[in-house]
Amino acid sequence: MRQRLIPLFSLMLCCLQSVQAATFMPSIEDSRWELVGSRFMCRMTQAIPAFGMAEFEHEAGEEVRFILRPTDRIHFRDGAYLVAEPAPWQPGMNARDIGFVKGDKESGHLHTSTRYAKNMLAALNRGMMPTFTTDQWYGTPESLRVALSAVNFQAAYPEYVSCVSGLLPVNFRQVARTAVLFTGGGWHLSDSSRKRLDLIKMYVDNDDSVNAIYVDGHSDSAGRRLANRDLSKKRAEAVTEYLVSKGMDEAMITTRYHGERYPVVPNTSKDNRARNRRVTIRLERE
Repeated sequence: MRQRLIPLFSLMLCCLQSVQAATFMPSIEDSRWELVGSRFMCRMTQAIPAFGMAEFEHEAGEEVRFILRPTDRIHFRDGAYLVAEPAPWQPGMNARDIGFVKGDKESGHLHTSTRYAKNMLAALNRGMMPTFTTDQWYGTPESLRVALSAVNFQAAYPEYVSCVSGLLPVNFRQVARTAVLFTGGGWHLSDSSRKRLDLIKMYVDNDDSVNAIYVDGHSDSAGRRLANRDLSKKRAEAVTEYLVSKGMDEAMITTRYHGERYPVVPNTSKDNRARNRRVTIRLERE
């Protein structure tokens, strides 16, 4: 099916480009790639004069993505075709189809998949121009083309790669709400739980905005209520003691325990009870 679509896709592009097109792309003089980076995010951007902003965004713990942000939201609500076109100084090089990108009807932005974003980076590194095309510009028969320029890209790309290599392995969303599980009647941390807590500790060490950590112990409903409350206390304390042993400020941590009072699922099966034998760790920011 895909092999049938590609020739049709190429034919449509030829038709779109055969008519007059409103084209936006940076000139050689205006082509700049700018990098803003930290341990949490690497963002490489190019301004497209009179149109908007192109961004490659790589967040800690995630894959790279690309976002095209038009100043006017109307342009790409119905999506666009994405092709890596040869630059004017690359005669004889063929264009490469990348795919169709759906538009965000609310924001008017184009968000590509990780695969498309990586294809765009590879094309830019070869000196090609990733180009978005749609068949109507402001509802007229004129098509719209928006191209990224590869000029100065190779100078900026090594710095971007260096930034990505220094990203944390996780971001805030991935550690802000964490649960570690325990065996029936047990309160000792497993190796996998320790590794998860190590990631939380690493993140907190790098994010000064985290000002509070809540550790809450829970149990399933097997056994006596008072015994379960004591068991949840031991589990919560085991987590807190481990974090403190790794150098976390104990004053940041609030440790609580609830026994069987707050199950996440009914205690009606073995698997459900395993999910309820847990300690949750919640990070709060300023």
